[in-house]
Amino acid sequence: MKTPNFDRLAAMGTTFTNAHCQSVLCNPSRLSVLTGLRPTTTGIYGLAPWFRNVPELKDLTTLPQHFRDNGYRTYVAGKIFHGNYGFKAGGPDWDEVGPPAGGAPFPAKKLVNTPSPMKLVDWGFFPHKDEDKDDYKIASWSAERLVEMPDDKPFFLATGFFLPHVPNFATRKWMDLYPEETLKLPEVMENDRADTPRSSWWLHWQLPEPRLEFLKKENEWINFVRSYLATVSFMDAQLGRVLDALEKSGHADNTVIVLWSDHGFHLGEKEITGKNTLWERSTRVPLMFAGPGSLRGTRCAEPVELLDIFPTLCDLAGLPKPAGLEGLSLVPQLEDASAVRARPALTNHNPGNNSVRDIRWRYIRYMDGAEELYDMEKDPNEFKNLAGDPAFAAEIERLKKWLPAKEKPHAPGSASRILESRNGKPFWEGKEILPGDPIPEISAAD
Repeated sequence: MKTPNFDRLAAMGTTFTNAHCQSVLCNPSRLSVLTGLRPTTTGIYGLAPWFRNVPELKDLTTLPQHFRDNGYRTYVAGKIFHGNYGFKAGGPDWDEVGPPAGGAPFPAKKLVNTPSPMKLVDWGFFPHKDEDKDDYKIASWSAERLVEMPDDKPFFLATGFFLPHVPNFATRKWMDLYPEETLKLPEVMENDRADTPRSSWWLHWQLPEPRLEFLKKENEWINFVRSYLATVSFMDAQLGRVLDALEKSGHADNTVIVLWSDHGFHLGEKEITGKNTLWERSTRVPLMFAGPGSLRGTRCAEPVELLDIFPTLCDLAGLPKPAGLEGLSLVPQLEDASAVRARPALTNHNPGNNSVRDIRWRYIRYMDGAEELYDMEKDPNEFKNLAGDPAFAAEIERLKKWLPAKEKPHAPGSASRILESRNGKPFWEGKEILPGDPIPEISAAD
């Protein structure tokens, strides 16, 4: 991949190569980062509700709110909380609000006739002006704020780039970075899901994102991967514009930079696209820290969590931590990349479905008790499920002790991507998945 500004930022600080989200879905993942609490603690597992609409959660202190309460002026542009949740000035989180994300531009009609008619599920070459893209506008607004930033008050600026989220539309400049004839597709294995439990499919039973089968049948796999990579490179360029502005602002030497993503994304691995799985492609995320408190050009392979961002920033800024934060500060790893972590990284996707990732192993347990175990050192593609091999029983017992002891049920108003167990039976979006139901080969849900 061609990401010179990711490389530039990595050279400025610490890259965590084994970082994992706490949920493989936008809303619960972002809420976890910004409240410092796990989805299994808040009960927010789906794309709804907004936590401030839940009486039990509405008074939680968020990361920007905490900095604002401690004298910082807070700014936001783009996607930070999910969608437009909390995207307003004058509330508890933000003093100034810039352009949102996810709006424009779109072609007159979909470029790809996907099984789902959903407008967002689309990709490919689309001739338009890069300056009209939301991420360009978000970078411009953030750069302007940085250059104008006063010297007499500390600031907290949240810049939420939307890409490479679908739709993955790119202009010729970015598509040409990845010629079709030299494009490397993800490594996949025929019948890769043969040794995984049926309940692994429940996590993404019916979704608008297409299966690998569709991409192959319609000869869209190369176009899909190419478009994804192109939009990553476009987003990387916007990151560069923000970094340039920070350098010009005079604040670069005393500003902490954190780059993170809410989840990973399958490009055909495990026969699917999108997120909503407990495998490496969904849970592992970019995480970089640069600036005061971080060594330059270091890489840390210890398992860390996005949950750790909140307490780490408090430590780096010299602020007290709100009570109840569930993450661990990364300051020890920022000071010494070989410092050992006290625990593995945990990821959840609806109650009863959890993964545990340490420096070598991934263990998954589903809501019906089915299990998977992968040796990530020998099998980074997770092709061979070792859970049924007695030789690895001790590893499973060691890892399963980290599974959450209690999991909050779905919060009132939960909706979209919701998987439930009712009397031991799985329900997807309120509809029972029957034992004889065929696994959807192509999802047409929207």
